[in-house]
Amino acid sequence: MTHPFYGILWIFLILLQSCSSDNEGIPEEEAEEVSPVVMDLDAVPYPKLSDYHFFKLPLSDLEPVYGVLPYEPISSLFSDYAKKKRFVWMPENVSASFDGDAKTLNFPNGTALIKNFYYEKVQPGNLTQILETRLMIKIAGEWIFANYVWNEDQTEAFYNMDGGFVPVIWSENGQTKEVNYRIPHGAECVTCHNSSEIPLPIGTKPQHLNKNYTYDGETKNQLAKWKEFGYLTDFPNQINTLVDYHDENQDLELRVRSYLDINCAHCHSDNGFCNYRYMRFGFERTHEHDKMGICITPDEDITHWPEVGEPTHIIYPGDHEKSVIYYRLNTVEESYRMPLRGRTLIHDEAVEMISEWIDSQVENCE
Repeated sequence: MTHPFYGILWIFLILLQSCSSDNEGIPEEEAEEVSPVVMDLDAVPYPKLSDYHFFKLPLSDLEPVYGVLPYEPISSLFSDYAKKKRFVWMPENVSASFDGDAKTLNFPNGTALIKNFYYEKVQPGNLTQILETRLMIKIAGEWIFANYVWNEDQTEAFYNMDGGFVPVIWSENGQTKEVNYRIPHGAECVTCHNSSEIPLPIGTKPQHLNKNYTYDGETKNQLAKWKEFGYLTDFPNQINTLVDYHDENQDLELRVRSYLDINCAHCHSDNGFCNYRYMRFGFERTHEHDKMGICITPDEDITHWPEVGEPTHIIYPGDHEKSVIYYRLNTVEESYRMPLRGRTLIHDEAVEMISEWIDSQVENCE
């Protein structure tokens, strides 16, 4: 007669084998691919960047965990020559949706947009230095800002909305450059991220994202990757897309329009901070030259500006020195410069590009 214990043991072994067979054919890495990101919308913003688990350790490598996708806009906002690494994360079983070429994607609640600012070849050690990580998190239909300032050891970034300055000396293209890098105060964020007094992301419009990106050796269109990963429901085949304004092989006017879009359109729009101005710098509108300011008379007296000649129009065709936009770009005076926020240095390459384009125009303003 068989002892009852062995009967129970036999049944257990049969059940165990049955459970094991149910998992046959499932790759081990797929079974483990669960994002370790921690996003309690009732508790964010967390005190430290590491609390979110966006990145593997060491934190300063900015190597994303599963579910944190890198992305890059076609043309980037100038921020005193700082480099940027951007990432997006969304909760399980939700996706963003398309709402137009020039409109920010409609993101689900819980989305986190992650933007890291850093310099390479920082002196004296010729090292990489991360200065800040800015988060935008969507909660109950609205975006909140959370800024994290990195410590000197580059081991952690701490929640800080007070702003401040970090002096940086770095080497670029054989030249030594320096900046007293400005970390914005929390109240300043909404100046640029403003649409009818509602905060919105800037660089996550389809016209900015419609480009290829290399993911772990695989090159794929970013929007297609987001859709494949479940972060985007769908998008059209044809998108009115910017160009990279750094690319001198592109048409000069398209480069200028792309620069104005990413650097200026968030304020110079119908619902932006500078909506009282005439110009509308969105890429979808600047095919109309008057929206760029060509032959448009400035709405303020600027003859008192230092080192200003005699500008007669926002853009005077054929002569950049008679164009207000040239002086806006070619100054660091906070009262006059454009963009208003986000830079303390002159973007020399952009000034040269836009001056060249202005000088090439032949329209008659009379």
